[in-house]
Amino acid sequence: MKRTLLSLAFLTYTALGFSQETEIDLSDKTEENESSAALLQNEADTTKIGNWRFGGTLSLNLSQTYLQNWAAGGQNAISVTGLTSLFANYKQNGHAWDNSLDLAYGILSQGEFDQVLKTDDRIEFSSKYGREVKKNWYLTGMLNFRTQFAPGYEVENGIVNEEVKISDFLAPAYSLLSIGLDFKPNDKFSVLVSPATMKTTIVLDDSLATNFGVEEGDNIRYEIGGYVKIAYTTEVVENVTWQTKLDLFSNYLKNPENIDITWENLIAMKVNDFISVNITTQMIYDDDIILKKNPAVLDENGDVEQAAEYGPGLQFKETLAVGLSYKF
Repeated sequence: MKRTLLSLAFLTYTALGFSQETEIDLSDKTEENESSAALLQNEADTTKIGNWRFGGTLSLNLSQTYLQNWAAGGQNAISVTGLTSLFANYKQNGHAWDNSLDLAYGILSQGEFDQVLKTDDRIEFSSKYGREVKKNWYLTGMLNFRTQFAPGYEVENGIVNEEVKISDFLAPAYSLLSIGLDFKPNDKFSVLVSPATMKTTIVLDDSLATNFGVEEGDNIRYEIGGYVKIAYTTEVVENVTWQTKLDLFSNYLKNPENIDITWENLIAMKVNDFISVNITTQMIYDDDIILKKNPAVLDENGDVEQAAEYGPGLQFKETLAVGLSYKF
C-alpha cells in the first residue's frame, strides 16, 4: 500500500511540476523524427530549442461511485489513474536522436475500500539514434527499458491475495539493445529491422524468476535475436488520432519460431485543451512468461479435484480513460 501511495504521489508531483505555460517557437518548420509520445503532438504542442523539440502530455483520470440504500445493488468505488508522457527529439544534418519516457499508474478501490486493485503500472524509457545513410534509411541504434512501480498480486473473484505476489519493481524488467536499419519515409510511419538485438530480462525477486524465463538461482537472462519494430500514426478525423506499435522478437538460440509479440494501440480524442478521451489496448505474447491460465477446481469437500493450469498465453489489456489532460 505504501508503494502504491508513493507511486501516485510521484506522478502527481510530476504533473504539478510540469504544468506551466510554455513559450512556443514556430519559426522553423523542419520535419522531425517523432517518438511514441511526440506522435500525438502537433507543432503547437511542442517547444523548439535549436535543433531539439521537447514536449509531453500529462493526464489525470478520476472515477467515483457512492451508493446508499440503492435498490438495484452495487458497490462504492474510487478509481484514479495518472499518466506522464514526455519526449525530446533532435535532428540535424542527417542525425536523428529520439527520446521518450512514459509513466503510468492506476488504482481501483471498491466495496469497503479495504483493498486496492492495481489497474495500470508502467515505466518505459526509449532512446533511438540514427544516421541517415540513404534517403529515408537510417543506420540506427536503439535502447528500450521497461518495468513497473509497485508489486502486483494474484486476484481471484475480485479479491486480492497479498500472499501471492506475481510481480514487483524490477521483477520483471526488460531491456532491448539493437542495431539495424530504420526506414522512415515520413513522420507517420517507420520500420526498424535489427538482425542484432540483445534482450535482457531482469527479475530481482528470486521467488518470481522462473515465472519470466529466468533460471532458478539467477536474476538475469540474456537472449540474442532478431527484432522488428513497426510504428504508424494518423489523424483519423479532426482531433482524433490513432497510433499503433508492433514489436516482434525472435531468440536465435532457443525456439526461434516462438516469436515474442507486443502490439499497442492508442486512440486519442481531444475534447478541448484540458479534457481528453483515450482508448488503449495492449496485447502481449511471450513464450517464456508463465501465467495462471485456470484456477484449481475444488470438490464439495474442499479438496483439489483439478489442479490449477499454468503456462504461456496471450495477455490482453484495454483501458478507456476520460479526464484532465495538459500538453506542453
